[in-house]
Amino acid sequence: MSNKTVEQEKDFTVAMQQLSAEAEKIRPAMPIVTDHSFLKSPDQTESGPPPEMLAEQLQTLENNLLRRIEKLSADMDATRRAAFAQHFKKIDEQLALIRNTESVNQQLFDSLHAELLKYRDNFLHESLQRPFIHDLVYLYDHLNGLCEQLSSAAQQKGKDSRVFQWRDNLENAIHSLVEILHRFDVNEIEPRERVDRACHRVISYEPADFPEEDGAIVMRVKRGFVWRGKLIRPEEVIAKRHS
Repeated sequence: MSNKTVEQEKDFTVAMQQLSAEAEKIRPAMPIVTDHSFLKSPDQTESGPPPEMLAEQLQTLENNLLRRIEKLSADMDATRRAAFAQHFKKIDEQLALIRNTESVNQQLFDSLHAELLKYRDNFLHESLQRPFIHDLVYLYDHLNGLCEQLSSAAQQKGKDSRVFQWRDNLENAIHSLVEILHRFDVNEIEPRERVDRACHRVISYEPADFPEEDGAIVMRVKRGFVWRGKLIRPEEVIAKRHS
């Protein structure tokens, strides 16, 4: 029970005591009855206050009592409403706190889930796809070497020979292999005019006549590849070098 409720109950008790005292003041004095009262005549009894005055005093007392009861009732209702409002406010604050906590937990869960997915993808790529991609790149090198040999043989045999047709079929197979590498996010290093040590490996040099020709690429010997932004195999080239 709150302090305000206790004070209201005390006020109500005090008010009732005051009203009771006022009632005692206006209560008519009753005659004392003795054993010889039956001998007295009616005109010998004590006279009380007039009935009209008694009725007026009783009406005043009743009105005062009603006003005090209404005031106390109104105060108690206001106190209850304030108490309920405060209680509901606390409930709303707790619900808001729960919602905020759930929102933070959901954000943490989403972040953790994204990290786990990233870890899973990296693990799958590095442990499973990377060796397979290396094998595909080696296969690409072998097929290109075989295609070069067939091209040399086809030039000797002529366009009507079977070797020329085999060379064409092999070129189509190499093209299909490149498409498979693209589906695994593997791309060839773009052709460049000058050597870039980050993606080129110079296997041979040719003399340069001028200093500005130093580092210029003469021929691409073996294609290089990058996978998901990482270098899988550098491109082998022949470049010029100025002494």
